[in-house]
Amino acid sequence: MTDGPWGSRDGSTPAPPAPAQTSVPETRTPGAPRVDKGQSLPWAIASTLLLGGFLWFVTGSYVVALCAIFGLFVHEYGHVLAMNRVGMGPAKIYIIPFLGGLARGQRNPKTEWDGVLVSLAGPAFGLLALIPVVGIWYATGDAAWMMGGFFIAMINLVNLAPAPPLDGSKALGPVLAKIDPMVEKAALILMGGLAVWWGVTTGRYILAVFLAIAVLGSLRQGAWRPGERVLTWPEAGKSLALFLLTAVLCLAAAIGVLLPLSEGTLVERFWGGLHIASRFIGIEG
Repeated sequence: MTDGPWGSRDGSTPAPPAPAQTSVPETRTPGAPRVDKGQSLPWAIASTLLLGGFLWFVTGSYVVALCAIFGLFVHEYGHVLAMNRVGMGPAKIYIIPFLGGLARGQRNPKTEWDGVLVSLAGPAFGLLALIPVVGIWYATGDAAWMMGGFFIAMINLVNLAPAPPLDGSKALGPVLAKIDPMVEKAALILMGGLAVWWGVTTGRYILAVFLAIAVLGSLRQGAWRPGERVLTWPEAGKSLALFLLTAVLCLAAAIGVLLPLSEGTLVERFWGGLHIASRFIGIEG
């Protein structure tokens, strides 16, 4: 039946008009990444080639560069798995020419504990990249593969430095903030400044500029790790323990892959591997 201005012609009461559909703007915690489709395939390939070529130029070995790229992808995939697990996904991997890579979720972690787990998942999972590399060395006897394994271990170890935007700052930041937010900010800015100084003094100028920009960005309130629930004291203790355990594993892996390449007793080879690792990060000449 056709409706008139006061109702239907059959006497029935017309249904009320449906409310107009309005778009609700997406709400995110300040600092959350925007939802995107990820890095385009052509740019991802170009970025990977640029980064691989840069590493080949710096190390002088295509094997080491190949291992480093492989280790980087495994490291970032560890972040991706953790992000998807805690509801931040679908996460994407981005390759940054001359610097490295990053994993980006579609939303922020719901809790600081989730953020800690995501930050440590990269270095911990990244050590799995050593398995095929060591296997190839065992099959071929080519020492370059073990040096590539050393680079994989050091990628994960250096990322644990508590300097923005490295994984260590996201793992230790919430623990320090549990004491006082200013303690977190002061400590991370101090470590960031030391990381910039390290980059300049060791000739890693591109990395130094990148870290300097990250430290300046971290001065903004809320830029550390937006989350809906802060750590409890038991979670803070577990966060610190997991951080130390991951750091020990990464250091042990870095030294362990060098032991077969050294001569002398086990103790002498251990100190030799530690010396090489120290020179790599610029602690001693």
